[in-house]
Amino acid sequence: MTSRAAKPLAAAAIAQLEADGVATLIGTVVNSAGLTNAKTVPLRRMGAFADPGLGASPVFHVFAIDQTGIVFGDAIGVVGDQRIRIDLGALRILGDGLCWAPGAFFNQDGSPDPYCSRGTLSRVSDRITEAGIETVVGHEMEFVLVGPDGSELPSHLWAQYGLAGVLEFEGFVRDVTNAATNSGITIEQFHPEYGRNQFEISLSPQPPVAAADALVLTRIIIGRVARKYGLRVSLSPVPFAGSVGSGSHQHFSMKRSDVPLFSGGAGAAGMTAEGESAIAGLLAGLPEAQGILCGSVLSGLRMQPGHWSGAHVCWGTENREAAVRYLIGGPSNPQGANVEVKIIDPSANPYLATAAMLGLALDGIERKLTAPPEITVDPDSLTDAERDKAGIRLLARDQVEAIDMLDQSALLRGILGDEPVDAVVAVRRYEQQNYGDLKPEELAEKFRLAWSV
Repeated sequence: MTSRAAKPLAAAAIAQLEADGVATLIGTVVNSAGLTNAKTVPLRRMGAFADPGLGASPVFHVFAIDQTGIVFGDAIGVVGDQRIRIDLGALRILGDGLCWAPGAFFNQDGSPDPYCSRGTLSRVSDRITEAGIETVVGHEMEFVLVGPDGSELPSHLWAQYGLAGVLEFEGFVRDVTNAATNSGITIEQFHPEYGRNQFEISLSPQPPVAAADALVLTRIIIGRVARKYGLRVSLSPVPFAGSVGSGSHQHFSMKRSDVPLFSGGAGAAGMTAEGESAIAGLLAGLPEAQGILCGSVLSGLRMQPGHWSGAHVCWGTENREAAVRYLIGGPSNPQGANVEVKIIDPSANPYLATAAMLGLALDGIERKLTAPPEITVDPDSLTDAERDKAGIRLLARDQVEAIDMLDQSALLRGILGDEPVDAVVAVRRYEQQNYGDLKPEELAEKFRLAWSV
């Protein structure tokens, strides 16, 4: 948005926001390690935050999850300054005198910063639109409620998906739902999960960038509400070693000329040929994309069979142990047939994760790849020979392997650009070099609140 266009819009918005009691604006960006960074301004400075933006060092992209580390490199160091610009069209009221807007990085000459994750997703989304395909994305977020210091809460009444979990935290559930509604977030469902004191929220599908923005905003909402109850929210992939991990699954659907790609066709499970190719593209690229989707030093503890994490590279209709789960359309699924990528976890930058996921699907469509046969059983129940015959492989549990595959991936570099890949590789290698030798219990303890807001 040019300054000429931004200033009248900002002035009009300020007047309305002031009438609604808003005094402070929070703008956020998400970096390569999945950390949510922020700047705040008095409301009267909103126009300047939109254009030309607020100054920020390039090292924002490479802050590490240990609260102290900055991963300097040839391209990112102490020299230089960028601008974070908020998107006024995505601004939302949080309550208590606060409003929020997502931000993106720009160079001082106004050109987009290639390291910016929101900008990267915008570019991938534009490429999909230019290919004549309409896409929407729906996010699921799992999280665990913990004490203010990250300690485990009592769970004497907790049962998997049990009513006791809702009643134990009914105030939290109610206030999150109300705050989300007031901020323009549509929650499709909100329920206790399998793990102790673990919940899941499913958000309505939206265009890719808006969907990622909504996920960031929802994380802010649950973090604020938890504080009011003397709690914190753990967004770690594995909050407690040996327990259930948390995912951040993404669903997406595609249409060409209003014709769905994942239903109404003559292919497997009723998909069109392009729908099958989208799944084929995902499966072909997931091992190389793992460093983007679930590449943290903790992610490997979750990425194993029997944890519904999608550890096996295969696809199947309603198969929760497959990395790519296909959901049929029909009366029971009014949103229509869609595809879920199960391996994504909360340590991932959601903008980059969506960009990688959709970029792989588009690559499969453009190359007209053929999807392998679907797997109709738990892939872990098959013999090694049966998995080999079906072309099923396990995703890496070793972070070094996952990051090396990403670093060497011409495919992901072509989708995202060299800069985002280099930044992710840098922060994840920092994690491995400094903390890769810790025991699972030590890792979980140290980073339980690393991604919390």
